[in-house]
Amino acid sequence: MLLSAAGDALGYRNQRWEYCESGPQILQELRELGGLKQVQARLPDWPISDDTVLHLAIAEALITGKTQEALWQDLAGRYVEAMKDMDGRKPGPTSILGTSQLRPGETNGYRIPFNPKATGCGAAMRSMCIGLRYPRPSQLQDLIRVSVESGRMTHNHPTGYLGAMASALFTAFAVQQKPLALWGSELLAALPLVLEYVQSVGVDTEENVQAWPYFMEKWAWYLAERGLCKGEGPARFPAPYGPAERDEVYKSFSLDGWAGRSGHDAPMIAYDALLATGECWEELCSHAMFHGGDSDSTGVIAGACWGAMHGFSGVPEGNYSCLEYRARIEAAAEGLYKLAWGPDQ
Repeated sequence: MLLSAAGDALGYRNQRWEYCESGPQILQELRELGGLKQVQARLPDWPISDDTVLHLAIAEALITGKTQEALWQDLAGRYVEAMKDMDGRKPGPTSILGTSQLRPGETNGYRIPFNPKATGCGAAMRSMCIGLRYPRPSQLQDLIRVSVESGRMTHNHPTGYLGAMASALFTAFAVQQKPLALWGSELLAALPLVLEYVQSVGVDTEENVQAWPYFMEKWAWYLAERGLCKGEGPARFPAPYGPAERDEVYKSFSLDGWAGRSGHDAPMIAYDALLATGECWEELCSHAMFHGGDSDSTGVIAGACWGAMHGFSGVPEGNYSCLEYRARIEAAAEGLYKLAWGPDQ
């Protein structure tokens, strides 16, 4: 949870880097700051963005222990409250619209209309904690249910809410210590179960089925590019694959030319970064947090997965020790851990 927030704050840099289109420029500015080891991610220069505020909303709803309808209502209320804490955090237009349509407390007040434009990454960037709450393979249906419903409260479109499912699933895989080469193919294998759930709920079914293929097809294309269709590594990367090359490759992942902005490619870039960088936090940041595109949204996902796999090993303390809302993040993390593994753990 803390390294997720660190990835957010580092990729955001108080709006400066989230909107920068050049990874080489970001890395040059980082060198001028003295490098990653010299970064003290604290206010006022390194706030968390809307990503972590909304991630906390889900985490704090989950640790109440509520499920199903009670959880959906609680979460809708927390989303609405969280939008009051967005000064300087730059929430996306779909998240703003979606939360404005929620009516917590009313019957089905967590449902909003299907939105053919709700393809953004706003659901993906806040869902990693779902994988911490439901980390076991036997809990896949719970993970699917919560990620879909939490996602489509703002992003009622498969490309949007399937991003939430991907971020949650990858975080669960990280907890399981599942080999990285398997993650993408197992995501694709889980998608029919997600569609079954969406159809069983029976909300906007026709619209969801029509819009379903893009996410699946783009991920199948990506796995073919990396030679991972069968889940057998190592991943195949372009050569060279430096900051400038990554900027162009990440754009090829995207829906609209802005890397990491959509539900399918924010977790895709995070996954690509994890595959490419092994156990090195600094390299992970270079790939996932410091690129031309939506770098806080890719960073928040990559940081969560990396933290679940490696803890704080090799991470400069200043990157996370003074983060905004650190106490809330740690309290949520502790609550998630107790629910996932039992109060005596």
